[in-house]
Amino acid sequence: MGMKRSEYEEALEPLTSELVSMARWAKATGARIVVLFEGRDTAGKGGAISAVRAKLNPRQCRTVALSKPSEEELTQWYFQRYVAHLPHAGEIVLFDRSWYNRAGVEKVMGYASSEQVEAFLKAVPTFEKLLVKDGILLFKYWLATDQEQQEERLRERLEDPLKRWKLSPVDLAARSKYDDYTKAREAMLEATHTKHAPWTLVDFNDQRRGRLTLIRDLLDRIPDTHEDPPGIEFPDLGRDPVKESYGVLKPIADFGSD
Repeated sequence: MGMKRSEYEEALEPLTSELVSMARWAKATGARIVVLFEGRDTAGKGGAISAVRAKLNPRQCRTVALSKPSEEELTQWYFQRYVAHLPHAGEIVLFDRSWYNRAGVEKVMGYASSEQVEAFLKAVPTFEKLLVKDGILLFKYWLATDQEQQEERLRERLEDPLKRWKLSPVDLAARSKYDDYTKAREAMLEATHTKHAPWTLVDFNDQRRGRLTLIRDLLDRIPDTHEDPPGIEFPDLGRDPVKESYGVLKPIADFGSD
């Protein structure tokens, strides 16, 4: 049985306060934070990202969810279009899928050759080491869900008109390639789970519990993030600016006919 909504919301509230404080800390210190959300289709990446950024300033915390590369991008260095979205000082960037597409979807669906995948897996540790060495705080999460849960969520998307936009031909094709995705994930983890940029696997069979676990882990792994909100004076103007600007509202009956 999944976690009840009331229980989830009660547990999420203090974590949200900590996230807001973390964002103030990032702005005050100039920290650059990158969080990668990876996992199978329907794992819950979108919901987890929404939970993280719900109360944060959208000018400071942004989501990057890239579509398939253009013809021009296909001729670029593979990491090039991702580098363009890395954060500046004080910014938080949440990747809804990332450069690891090459080790997952592109590999399993045949969009990348075995040579391209092999070259990618060799390059990633060095690429990420450069990011971390430059001061970026990099966190990589794999949202884990079993095949039964995936099937249930795909069926829910199919039956709900409001969620059907989430269902793509690639999602449907993935149903018959569950084992292939598992093998691809294991190869990816073996090649890219490094000391400077480790992976964290989170159980997302219960999505609400998974979100809480992920957020708690993220907050615990960032340095002292407590930052008190700035003091703001809010003087009493001694008047009602609404009434002064617009006048006192009166029932229609009180107005004479024109």
